Amino acid sequence: MSARPRVVVLGGGFAGLEGCFYARWKLGERAELTLVSDTDHFVFRPNTIYIPFGAPPEKFLIPLEEPTRKGNIRFIRSSVRGVDPDRRVVELEQGPVEYDYLLIATGADMRPDEIPGLREHGITPWTIDDMLRIRDALQQTAQRAKEGKHTQFVFVIPPNNRCSGPLYELVLMIDTWLRREGIRDQVSLVWTTVEEGYIQAFGPRLNTVVEEEFSERGIEGHRGWVVSHVEPGKVHYTNGEAVAFDYLLCFPPYVAARRYELLPVDERGFLQVESDSRRVQGREREFAAGDAANFPIKQAFLALLQADAAADHIAADVAGEQPSVRFEPMSMCIMEEMNKATFATVPLRYTDDPLKPVTVDEERAGEYRVGVSPLWRVGKKILGVYLPWRFSHAQPFHAGLAWDAMDLGLKVLSKVLAK
Repeated sequence: MSARPRVVVLGGGFAGLEGCFYARWKLGERAELTLVSDTDHFVFRPNTIYIPFGAPPEKFLIPLEEPTRKGNIRFIRSSVRGVDPDRRVVELEQGPVEYDYLLIATGADMRPDEIPGLREHGITPWTIDDMLRIRDALQQTAQRAKEGKHTQFVFVIPPNNRCSGPLYELVLMIDTWLRREGIRDQVSLVWTTVEEGYIQAFGPRLNTVVEEEFSERGIEGHRGWVVSHVEPGKVHYTNGEAVAFDYLLCFPPYVAARRYELLPVDERGFLQVESDSRRVQGREREFAAGDAANFPIKQAFLALLQADAAADHIAADVAGEQPSVRFEPMSMCIMEEMNKATFATVPLRYTDDPLKPVTVDEERAGEYRVGVSPLWRVGKKILGVYLPWRFSHAQPFHAGLAWDAMDLGLKVLSKVLAK
């Protein structure tokens, strides 16, 4: 190990930035930090759901040059070609980078080609460009309504999708938008999901909330429908059903954004890690957090928790101390509906069922809270300001007095507005 340990972080998303900034917060200048990202900006992806309804895309971008400078972090814009863990070298496009500790947070990717016809005939809400396509679809829908034409939107959650929440947000937001435009009765919204319960991974309370919302809003919902293929204007399912559409919105199956051949990965390329520390299995100096790792749910808040645990274990190794943070799966989300929002904190535990790899942890049932209120929209907006502010100043999400204040506010709100 060099005089000052070299900590290299791969990925400029939630887990990468949180891990990098948390390591700096814990270690100060006792380590050299390097951040590698294939883009020069961070995308605050959870709030890109506002783009279809008129929000400017640039509002959700944070350039990385300034926060890395503030944190005295070397920033390299490059794609990763591979990792040689025995030599402790990351292979980048422009050459090798050596490390003493490595945090891999290169994220996940979508693989729409697993569903024949989806790439050609559907919209897959993943990038800013995809959200702009949905904006165009809504504008075209409004024009069709003026001409007296009916429009049908179909939403699909397929097998191997690891984060269904944003699509639930979009269907509820679109319903609200259509009502405000006065054209809801000229549009059909049809929801189909492979899940046995709505937002299945987050337990029965979220399923009940969505059931009630769909009933109140007139959204046709189908659970346990497995998409097989898509053809122009029609989506087909393995149960023999077929549904016509004018617009199809589908989150494709997830895969790792980059496969690391010399490290242990599962069948979809996600890195196998020790649960508490996020240390790559069988390795001493390599860690993985966020969507690149094999936790079954891919979500920003869970990615932040994983990054905190990984960075804390790295910092403890460097300082010769015991780690103080371990990853305890807890989802926190605020589901936007445009006229109100649903808040949930969901303690999770692993299962031995590959079809339902996580479930609500009944031993922490007191932490399982769900609430629906227009006031939760304020909470979502505050989080949408807080996290970009922290990252733009090279500060981690979960640290310091700012987080203590934010955490206290959320706890107070949840006691009043959730149960």
